[in-house]
Amino acid sequence: MKIAAVQMVSSPEWAHNRDTAARLVAQAAAAGAHLVALPEYFCLLGRRDTDKLALAEDAGHGPIQQFLADTAREHGIWLVGGTLPVKAAAAAPQDPPRVLNRCAVYGPDGTEAGHYDKVHLFAFDNGRESYDEGRTLCAGGEPVAVQAGALRVGLSVCYDLRFPELYRALMRPPCDLLVVPSAFTHTTGQAHWEVLLRARAIENQCYVLAPAQGGTHENGRRTWGHSLLIDPWGVVVDVLPEGEGFVIGEVEAQRLAQVRLQLPALAHRRL
Repeated sequence: MKIAAVQMVSSPEWAHNRDTAARLVAQAAAAGAHLVALPEYFCLLGRRDTDKLALAEDAGHGPIQQFLADTAREHGIWLVGGTLPVKAAAAAPQDPPRVLNRCAVYGPDGTEAGHYDKVHLFAFDNGRESYDEGRTLCAGGEPVAVQAGALRVGLSVCYDLRFPELYRALMRPPCDLLVVPSAFTHTTGQAHWEVLLRARAIENQCYVLAPAQGGTHENGRRTWGHSLLIDPWGVVVDVLPEGEGFVIGEVEAQRLAQVRLQLPALAHRRL
């Protein structure tokens, strides 16, 4: 199956991001992709972290989810919808509003095949940059894999990449493809992005598709980009360093089988 990862430089305006995503998905589908993945926060990178709260949708309903369903149906593809904010119930009445950062997958008929809520919430402070997703996000609780045609696809989001135990949980039974929609900062991406993605591919002996935000955004934030497709041996199949576009390549069943046969590491697990 040919697959593609869309790279964006999302703005604070949903309508602009929607139109950009529609154009890039259409281009990837026209290039032959049967599965296309959007980056984290494809729908909005706001001027403030709290901007996503105003865009939050009820589970299963809303313009962002409808756009994803319609786009998958229009092109007859599997669409991994990056992430969107979904309303979360407050644990206590006095708690500030927070949302789930949800990655939803839609089939070629436009129906939702499954969704995953980001489990690990990013926090970083080097004295110049400071982030704390826990101020606006609720953590999800379960690993999720979906069946996309012939492919078993494991879902994860951005900061999850640093937690290999999540991917090990997704490999029972083994996935053919791991998808990692992301908005890595330029600082952390430059240091760790590719090496972590290649490690996840190598240790789990499967393809990894990582659609990313890639450029300088209207809010001043700079994201690393370098959307990647990596094969089960850790070989980079395609990469887009920065700016809008997509990476594309094949998931080859024969390649998966070859890697797992010549080095049966998955069968050697003891924990």
